[in-house]
Amino acid sequence: MSYGAEARAEAEAKFGTDAFYASLGRAFVTMCAVIPVLFLIEAIDIGIGAGQLDVAGGIIPHRIDGLDGVLFSPFLHAGWDHLYGNAVPLILVGTFALAGGVRRFIWSTFVIMLVSGLGVWFVGDPNSVVVGASGVIFGYLGLLVTRGLVERSWWNFGVAAFIGLLYWYQLYNILPTDQPVSWQGHLLGLLGGVIAAILFRRKRVRPAKLDTTLNF
Repeated sequence: MSYGAEARAEAEAKFGTDAFYASLGRAFVTMCAVIPVLFLIEAIDIGIGAGQLDVAGGIIPHRIDGLDGVLFSPFLHAGWDHLYGNAVPLILVGTFALAGGVRRFIWSTFVIMLVSGLGVWFVGDPNSVVVGASGVIFGYLGLLVTRGLVERSWWNFGVAAFIGLLYWYQLYNILPTDQPVSWQGHLLGLLGGVIAAILFRRKRVRPAKLDTTLNF
């Protein structure tokens, strides 16, 4: 990345600047555009027979034919209530994660899906089918918290803390439970976000040094 591109990225990451608000606005519009796609997928699933897409594209632990769910399961949901419950948190955490840069967002999402999805495939209940964007949502939350720490970006940390306060009642879903909830996916998604924040952390821009050599 050139110095100019690094400086622009630094400006977009700096709270209160015009570049910051512009980047945040673009990210919000993008995430709002993702939600109708998820609703369309759910409508198709219900139209062809509720649950058929979930079985075809969900994660089925320990089964090779359920491994493709690592890529597809975040786009599938077990009914409208499940989707409604994920839509708003996904917009919130996704917006701030995306505002940190498109390329970093794409790679971070891939790492989160991989860690969460493969983890569930290895340790999940083999008699279950796991679907939903919850693992990605927890991943973005972990991404924002860790990004705030490793990049000393306190607004990232503050946003994650604020969202955590809004949805504190959901945080217990990373703990083992007898409920039909993939707590493994949530916990591993959170871990995937931590890993992604470290792997794709943004280095601080250092001004170019001036050549002070004197010529005689």
